[in-house]
Amino acid sequence: MTKPQPAQNPEPAQNSGAEESAAASMTNDANFERSSRLMRRASYAAVTVASTLVIAKAVAWLMTDSVAMLSSLVDSMLDVVASGINLLAIRQALLPADAEHRFGHGKAEPLAGLGQAVFIGGSAVFLLFESANRLIHLQPIQNEMVGVSVMMFSIVLTLLLVTYQSHVVRHSGSVAVAADSVHFKSDLLVNLGVIGGLLAAVMLEWRFVDPLVAIAVAGYISYSAWKIFQTSYKMLMDHELPDDDRQRIKDIVQAHPEVRSMHDLRTRSSGLNTFIQLHLEMDGEMTLLRAHYIADEIELQVRAAFPEAEVMIHQDPEGLEEIPPHLA
Repeated sequence: MTKPQPAQNPEPAQNSGAEESAAASMTNDANFERSSRLMRRASYAAVTVASTLVIAKAVAWLMTDSVAMLSSLVDSMLDVVASGINLLAIRQALLPADAEHRFGHGKAEPLAGLGQAVFIGGSAVFLLFESANRLIHLQPIQNEMVGVSVMMFSIVLTLLLVTYQSHVVRHSGSVAVAADSVHFKSDLLVNLGVIGGLLAAVMLEWRFVDPLVAIAVAGYISYSAWKIFQTSYKMLMDHELPDDDRQRIKDIVQAHPEVRSMHDLRTRSSGLNTFIQLHLEMDGEMTLLRAHYIADEIELQVRAAFPEAEVMIHQDPEGLEEIPPHLA
């Protein structure tokens, strides 16, 4: 008589899933550490560059009495303030989750972004008034070539910083560094405009170009402040991820052969962290253990596509009508 074969032990599969989850966790930790290091370096670099340019532009403004140079100086002074806020915000945002902040401290980044938007917008208003006054009361510019030289130095230094910031944003997705980079990029246009205004004054004696350049700079600064405000506001209000990212998540989930459907996909971002929640619908006769394995497999696939994401998956029997959250 043949002895019945013992049931297969599902433990190896369980161990395999645990090992994959542990490996994914280690990879995410390594990515987070690398992103953290890059963000800190970028924040220190921004403060250093902005402080250096404030000193150089202050000297140039005193020597030229150019309102366009003043606009560039004010912009750089705000860069120091904004970058300093960024430095503090990034240090706070990178703190690990604790008992009082279970989801981490990532909201410090968009808060810093809002602060930057306010500072940048305020500088734009000041420049508009100052430029309008100078346009009405035209004044001569002195030592123009000193101003041109300082602007060229500023362009080179800012280009180096923006290049590094772009590298950091690509590898970290930092909102604070991206916001910082936006107004440093605007500085490049500011500096080119100031050079144009100074050269027009010295070569063509067109004094009106100087305040017109400053007005144009103020307009661009206002636009930059609005873009920073929009990005920060969306993050603070837990705005959903872009439609392309949401569709990518759906494609990953629905590609699994044992998933019948999915619903209640919720996403948001907070600093470096992304949070993804969803409900899987599977065969109601499936064992809880098998449903757990499937959820783990999908979680690993989603985390592979979104390395900084925290993924929460709930398993439902197919066709089950759930009580709406507001009625539960």
